[in-house]
Amino acid sequence: MSENTGAKISYFLVGLGIGALLGILFAPKSGEETREYLAKKAEEGKEYAQRKARELRERAEEVLERGKEAVSRQRQQVSAAIEAGREAYEKAKAQ
Repeated sequence: MSENTGAKISYFLVGLGIGALLGILFAPKSGEETREYLAKKAEEGKEYAQRKARELRERAEEVLERGKEAVSRQRQQVSAAIEAGREAYEKAKAQ
């Protein structure tokens, strides 16, 4: 899942770079206008990357929390099984 998102971000950044180069080559605008446009697009790309990184971090935190809960449940089940085994042993030993 994270590999897929990472690939999407990589493709986005590559596309952004190619688009910027083509824009420079075929731009009917002046140099100053082109620089402003590129700066704007670079800022948009940066914001997109930051937003995606934040989303990935939130998803990772959710997965980590679910994992911790699953481990806790398993630990409780194992403890209950051990305790039941001890009780059965003590009961069998007492007879």
